[in-house]
Amino acid sequence: MIFTETKLPGAFIVELERREDDRGFFARSFCAREFEEHGLKPIFVQSGIAHNSARGTVRGMHFQFPPAAETKLVRCTRGALLDFIVDLRPESKT
Repeated sequence: MIFTETKLPGAFIVELERREDDRGFFARSFCAREFEEHGLKPIFVQSGIAHNSARGTVRGMHFQFPPAAETKLVRCTRGALLDFIVDLRPESKT
């Protein structure tokens, strides 16, 4: 997996690191050790999937505050998405 930290500390773009051969390719989409190495808690309390019929669909806004904060992993398997992160941490420079 390829982790690229964004301008927001603690938020990463995680891309697949494809291993290709004559059969096709394989890539890990999650590795607890690699998440931990980047300071992310590799514990997911839920997993979901969505399909939007109409372009421009807004799915919602989510807010978490400790102790209920969660590590989020958002993946787009087809098409495109625009994901916003709003940093409301009082101690953050952003």
